[in-house]
Amino acid sequence: MADRLTVGVAARLSRYLQVLTQARKMGKERISSQEISDYTNINATQIRRDLSGFGKFGKRGVGYNIESLLGEIRKIIRTQGQHNVALVGAGRLGQAIASSPIFGEHGINIAAVFDSDPRKIGEPIGQIAVSDYATLRDAVREKSMIIGVIAVPATAAQGVADDLVAAGIKIIFNYSEALLDVSSDVAVHTSNPAVELLHALYFHLT
Repeated sequence: MADRLTVGVAARLSRYLQVLTQARKMGKERISSQEISDYTNINATQIRRDLSGFGKFGKRGVGYNIESLLGEIRKIIRTQGQHNVALVGAGRLGQAIASSPIFGEHGINIAAVFDSDPRKIGEPIGQIAVSDYATLRDAVREKSMIIGVIAVPATAAQGVADDLVAAGIKIIFNYSEALLDVSSDVAVHTSNPAVELLHALYFHLT
């Protein structure tokens, strides 16, 4: 697709992708826009409008074929193929991220986990042995990693971000509380569960 998605459409498509992936795991073959709405709290009319903008994926009264729609949405938001990720931080959060099967389901491969703690280097996390942080730059280039995930304390996050950018990373997912200062050509996405919870509480309790 040549046209760039708006932030709103991309965010909604990502949520549809979540629902479809889980529905497939549950053994479902078809799903309606109303069912997607029930799981996402996005109006069914909006869902149909979003999807119809990219082609005819469903039939009235029959719903959408989950496998087909999964493939189409992945093409639209460019998640086809495998994307290699550099994960920095082998603490509890880093271990949870590296061990989760969710990323692999969407073509996201945790290609390496880095830490500067000598006690953690060489230890396995899932199928990956923790690498020495000193090897970060060379490993990012060798394994063609395009995404960096920061799972370190806030005090160390900026230094890690600097090293990731120097290695050629252009997309950073920041799980620390630090406000990262990077060049304008690097995209930073910060995840804060507490803020997201407050957002949900505001819309559901007011």
